[in-house]
Amino acid sequence: MNLKVGVWIDHSKAVIVTASLNGVCAKTLESEVGPHARYSGRAAYPDADGAQTGGSERKGGRGEKKYEQRYEEHLDRYYDEVIRQLGSPQTLFIFGPGEAKLQLRERLNHSTAFSECIVGVETTDRLTDPQIVAKVKEHYGIDR
Repeated sequence: MNLKVGVWIDHSKAVIVTASLNGVCAKTLESEVGPHARYSGRAAYPDADGAQTGGSERKGGRGEKKYEQRYEEHLDRYYDEVIRQLGSPQTLFIFGPGEAKLQLRERLNHSTAFSECIVGVETTDRLTDPQIVAKVKEHYGIDR
C-alpha cells in the first residue's frame, strides 16, 4: 500500500495525516508533556559571605535533575506513542515550529524502517488542523 504520512508536531500535540488510496485522514494526539519551564528550585539563601545561593545549588541541583529526568521521560513516552500511530508509511514528512520535529526525526533515524522513508523535515509556524492537512496534501501533490 502506498501510504504517505505527514506529521506536524510540537511538544503539546501531534497531528498525523495519512494519505492512501482510501483518501486523507487526520488524527490528533495530545501530549501529556507540560511546558518546559525553567526549574526554579527554592528561594535563595544568603551564605556566610552574604551571597545569594539557591536551594538547588545548595543540594547539588538534585531537584533540577529530577525535574529534567521526568520531563525527558514524558517526552520519550510521547514520541513512542507518535511513532506507534504512524503505522508503516512508505514516505514520511515531518514539520512543526520547534525542536520536537528534530527530536522525532532523531528517534526515527534509529530504525532503518523509518529512517529510509523520511522525505522531508520542515520548520513551519503553528497551524490549524485544516492548514496541516492542506500542507501535507501540497507536499505530496494530492488534489482532493
